[in-house]
Amino acid sequence: MDKLQVTIMPEGLSVEVEKGSTLLDAANAAGITLKSSCGGQGTCGRCAVKVLEGTVNGGDGNMSKAKRAEGYILACTAKVEDGPVTVEFPESSRLSEHQVLLDDSLDEIIKESQVDDFEHSDEAFVKKVQVTMSEPNLMENVDDLSRLSAELKGILGTENITISYNALKTLPAKVREGNWQVTVTCLITDESAEVIRVEPGYVDTPPYGIALDIGTTTVVAALVDLATGKKLRQAGTFNRQAGMGDDVISRIVYTEEEKDGLKEIQDVVIETINDLLEELYAKENIGAEDVSAMMVAANTTMIHLFLGVEPMYIRREPYIPGVCDAPIIKAKELGLHIHEDGSVICFPSVASYVGGDIVSGALLTGIEKQDEFWLFLDIGTNGEMVLGNSDLLMCCACSAGPAFEGGGIAFGMRAMDGAIEKIVIDDEFNVSYATVGNAAPVGICGSGLIDCLSTLRTAGVINRQGKMQDISSDRMREGDEGPEFVLVYADETGIGKDIVITEADIENLIRAKAAVFAGIRIMLSKMELPLEAVSKILIGGGFGNYLNLNDSIRIGLLPDLPAELYSFIGNSSLKGAYMALLSRSVFKHSVELGQSMTYLELSDGNEFYDEYVQAMFLPHTDMSLFPSLED
Repeated sequence: MDKLQVTIMPEGLSVEVEKGSTLLDAANAAGITLKSSCGGQGTCGRCAVKVLEGTVNGGDGNMSKAKRAEGYILACTAKVEDGPVTVEFPESSRLSEHQVLLDDSLDEIIKESQVDDFEHSDEAFVKKVQVTMSEPNLMENVDDLSRLSAELKGILGTENITISYNALKTLPAKVREGNWQVTVTCLITDESAEVIRVEPGYVDTPPYGIALDIGTTTVVAALVDLATGKKLRQAGTFNRQAGMGDDVISRIVYTEEEKDGLKEIQDVVIETINDLLEELYAKENIGAEDVSAMMVAANTTMIHLFLGVEPMYIRREPYIPGVCDAPIIKAKELGLHIHEDGSVICFPSVASYVGGDIVSGALLTGIEKQDEFWLFLDIGTNGEMVLGNSDLLMCCACSAGPAFEGGGIAFGMRAMDGAIEKIVIDDEFNVSYATVGNAAPVGICGSGLIDCLSTLRTAGVINRQGKMQDISSDRMREGDEGPEFVLVYADETGIGKDIVITEADIENLIRAKAAVFAGIRIMLSKMELPLEAVSKILIGGGFGNYLNLNDSIRIGLLPDLPAELYSFIGNSSLKGAYMALLSRSVFKHSVELGQSMTYLELSDGNEFYDEYVQAMFLPHTDMSLFPSLED
């Protein structure tokens, strides 16, 4: 097939793409991630680019008249049919580094967790042992593998010793090079041990592992010394799959509608992970061959995309995933940059929309050990939650959509430098704000959007339905998409244009908060519990960590309960993965924990919809649910 050249500015980077490819395809080929909340469907209008030389076909889609007048087209619908083409990818259309929540040491995690008698010294999935073998002679001619296995059975206390093909090939040379003293790296399960690496002599370097959280928005990896349990370093970045859609549904659609879409979206997340791994290795001066295990926590769709498992049936009734409890997989099967025979272990999911990230977080909280009722929330593009105690655990997922991550919001963005993260509007409609990195504002992220919704209501800019009011301020005006309020004027921004919040933006935010609150209400109803029966609410995830609690209650996102009942526990998904990597018994408990959860499918019947409609007010139709806010 014909190859056509696309040059990307301002870098001057040239790539070749097949005839008929989109400019979004060209961006991906160049390793540049454009904003594409809709997964390349032409509906979000975020991948706006300019063609400087040459011509492309299409480029139509949902974009403002002002953008079109400036010469912008959409990269996802613009096809390269002739070449060469030179295109400008403006900074405003690109994804850049996120504010990523990195967490605590193991000691601090154990203190805040409810995992009983945590021990890792003899429980890790990987052990590195020093072995002295008897030297063979003409009278004792037992083969090398049998000789090694006999020693390992005594050291490891298991009769079932196996060896990988790669380790077997080098075994004869390694044992003789070490003069019958070797250091052996073994992958351990409850029933067996597999030798994956043989090093000559006694080697003091510890075995290493990776705890990994694959979020819809961000990916975070922690490098762990499996001998001491110490977390050595962490690194995080945005999930480059965002270029194929902001939420799990748009990414599933991408795998269905794009040629080789599943492989492409899998390759992107593997590349994201491998780049993080190389960053960690460089800082600790180790190699990929030194890392022998990876513990992965992610939602159900992210696990399917990570493993390359067909995800399409997750979004089709009756919403059945391909796998909930994935087998242990060799790293070489996925192209991950750890030891090629290293184990990749995934937390089990509960159902299509309650994944291993929630099981990992629930493991950390110890919710299943409590006499009183606790509620665990992870609020993101898919609001997932667990309610229960030692007698019963119920879980559900409500589609909050990408609004809290900036999707579907005119100037919405993720938590990157320049994102407004705090905002206040006074009685005279003056606006004050704070941004990530103290940079000039370029948009507004999730925590800022919640602040904004709350302060707009408090200042009287909007009513309880989210409709903009007739106020005496130049900030209120009619825009291309209807009424809008100016948050930051152009001369203060880093993008040279006014940053506004529109009435349509507010409607999207109210829908998102209504979905989360309705999910909480339905679970309480199903368990026949009043809200007052909940003695603790734990909020996990990077987004949750930056929430303003008062504003979240004021808009009706969170229940009106005393502040002392709320706890923010950070990246609970990564923390749980960290603990499970160090303890096989903890991981085994997590499997049992996931199996003990009763999944509530909210799309079954009208109850969720009825609760959702009632929650489409600020804070709610029923003000008695928010007694602290009543006048």
